[in-house]
Amino acid sequence: MLIVRNCGNHIMSCLSLRWYCKRLVASLFQVVIPLIRKQNWLKMCTPMITMLIQHHYLSSKVIFNLQEMRSELSNQSGVRFMSGIICKSKVVQFERMLFRATRGNMLFNQAVADDEILDPSSNEMVEKVVFVVFFSGEQARTKILKICEAFGANCYPVPEDTTKRRQITQEVLFRLSELETTLDAGLRHRDKALTSIGYHLTKWINMVKTQKAVYDTLNMLNFDVTKKCLVGEGWCPIFAKTKIQEALQRGTFDSSSQVGIIFHVMDAVESPPTYFRTNSFTNAFQEIVDAYGVAKYQEANPAVYTIVTFPFLFAVMFGDWGHGICLLLGALVLIARESKLSSQKLGSFMEMLFGGRYVLLLMSIFSIYCGLIYNEFFSVPFHIFGDSAYKCRDATCSDARTVGLVKYNDPYPFGVDPSWRGSRSELPFLNSLKMKMSILLGVAQMNLGIILSYFNARFFSSSIDIKYQFIPQIIFLNSLFGYLSLLILVKWCTGSQADLYHVMIYMFLSPFEALGENRLFWGQSVLQVILLLLALVAVPWMLFPKPFILKSLHMERFQGRTYGILGTSEMVIDEEPGSASQHAEEFNFSEVFVHQMIHSIEFVLGAVSNTASYLRLWALSLAHSELSTVFYEKVLLLAWGYDNIVIRLVGLAVFAFATTFILLMMETLSAFLHALRLHWVEFQNKFYHGDGYKFKPFSFALLADDDD
Repeated sequence: MLIVRNCGNHIMSCLSLRWYCKRLVASLFQVVIPLIRKQNWLKMCTPMITMLIQHHYLSSKVIFNLQEMRSELSNQSGVRFMSGIICKSKVVQFERMLFRATRGNMLFNQAVADDEILDPSSNEMVEKVVFVVFFSGEQARTKILKICEAFGANCYPVPEDTTKRRQITQEVLFRLSELETTLDAGLRHRDKALTSIGYHLTKWINMVKTQKAVYDTLNMLNFDVTKKCLVGEGWCPIFAKTKIQEALQRGTFDSSSQVGIIFHVMDAVESPPTYFRTNSFTNAFQEIVDAYGVAKYQEANPAVYTIVTFPFLFAVMFGDWGHGICLLLGALVLIARESKLSSQKLGSFMEMLFGGRYVLLLMSIFSIYCGLIYNEFFSVPFHIFGDSAYKCRDATCSDARTVGLVKYNDPYPFGVDPSWRGSRSELPFLNSLKMKMSILLGVAQMNLGIILSYFNARFFSSSIDIKYQFIPQIIFLNSLFGYLSLLILVKWCTGSQADLYHVMIYMFLSPFEALGENRLFWGQSVLQVILLLLALVAVPWMLFPKPFILKSLHMERFQGRTYGILGTSEMVIDEEPGSASQHAEEFNFSEVFVHQMIHSIEFVLGAVSNTASYLRLWALSLAHSELSTVFYEKVLLLAWGYDNIVIRLVGLAVFAFATTFILLMMETLSAFLHALRLHWVEFQNKFYHGDGYKFKPFSFALLADDDD
């Protein structure tokens, strides 16, 4: 096939060259002879030359006319061609099919296109090939057209005349330049229009949001047909009544309304929404509490106490004043750039971090405080507040890790004595200290939650909750774990070696047995029996009286009322399913009793589990301290023991990486989540219902921040 194609190309090139030569000679004679006749140059020539020139002119003219006739005949019945474009992957099969269909009576030439071309069927850029097929006969042309159609080849009509081809090429180039000019003008116009729209888009969006919010609010108003005015009901804070009246009067004056605005305070049956006035400092703590549940109207707000207790419990687990300084620097950077960052669109993580910048500030300050108590700076102790109270037993003692120390001075003024670090009794001492401290903090916070339930009941004038819920709960909790806290304090003050585990276990198993070595103070056995009896009495005290008292109060209130008040259909429609008017007539004793039983069992079991849950303060604090020690001793000190500068730099880099990503990021997140759990479950479940809903006032300023 290759040999046939090359021979055919050679034959065609030779024929073309011969034809062009004859055409050139004929053209010369056509130009020269008339010129000679015009200038009368033939008179100067001999008759023989004149006859020769005329003979050659006539013969060349005849040859030229014959060639033109031959080319026309060849165009009608000679070699013809067809050109087009096809995908590169189909070229081999396409050429083979053409060869078989024409039985080899064709010449096929191809060339790869310079650029990839957009396929209109798949809208993808594909690599294509330009082809030319030379053939003879109308039947071959029909076959080739069908094959091109089957293979998806795009055929283009190309005239055989060179002049026409050049003319078409020029027209196509001219049209392409016009299209490029048009596209460039369109792109410039589009960019200009989009730039102009971009300047006004935010303003237009805010206008649309404003108008939409106005009409949405107007749709919630009722139309009074008789007075031809709109009547709306809503909630507002008490301190804002004067401002609302002034705003309504100003709106009436500005709109030149003929109807005055009446502002009237109503008594509503529904529970009002909850609104707490916060600032940039207290808002993050309020959001932490609201994530658990929004407070009921006029219910005690845990966020007031969370501002102090949340960062402090975090610091108990994250006690290291070196790490606390790192967190403090990060918080100060966020606060210093507050005005700049507040106007930017931040990512989800940075937005959360920026929103809790003041929480991070307090957590870092409390971490520095607890770190000074633990005397840990990246797990390294320092003699900040004076000398240690311990020294070596004799002159030969030089290392606290191998030989025990003896006390020779007053106790260390603040925090843990630095001599405990590195001693053989370091871990048992810190274990005992942090575990007992966790129990004391947990019992104190749970008592605070129960006391807040008393203030809730007192505010809502619920004497039943005070007598049959607050009092037995405070007795039960302090009879067991309050007594344990007392034993811890007495043991610390007296330096006794009593086993508190033994005391608490045998308080239940054998309360009348003598304590022996575990006796901490006079009358301890009698006090344990009394406290145990009080704890046993407190359980039925919480369970039984309240349901029966509620039942008797309901019977007294509705005694003799066999039938309820007959109401119209409008009253029934207006009453909501959860309104207080319906619940006033309903009382299900079994439901109330089961609810009270669940609440009592939950408190009794929760008193044990919640106290144990506060031991996470001890566990995470110990884990943080040990991780810091491992990174300091096994990474930094180990690398610093070599004289090679490369090893030292690698060890320093690993220590910095571990401190940043493990201790300052993962440990911070872990301590934050555990502190959050202690507040939501162990603290707030003692008094906080969280069944309210937020007060969302209508404000144009809030529409810009609202994505919905």
